[in-house]
Amino acid sequence: MIIVPVKEGESIDRALKRYKRKYENVKELRARQQFTKPSVIKRAQLMKAIYVQKLREAEQNM
Repeated sequence: MIIVPVKEGESIDRALKRYKRKYENVKELRARQQFTKPSVIKRAQLMKAIYVQKLREAEQNM
């Protein structure tokens, strides 16, 4: 779990920005632990795009 201590007088936006930066670093380290072929990455992105598009279409039809 990522912990970002908020310093006194620090805005929440600033702390959130630090959290996002730490999260991106952790995500990149996990991705580098094992190689994923570019075709697999593209296929996953395509499947996610199709899923999101179906959700949006279902939401508009309601």
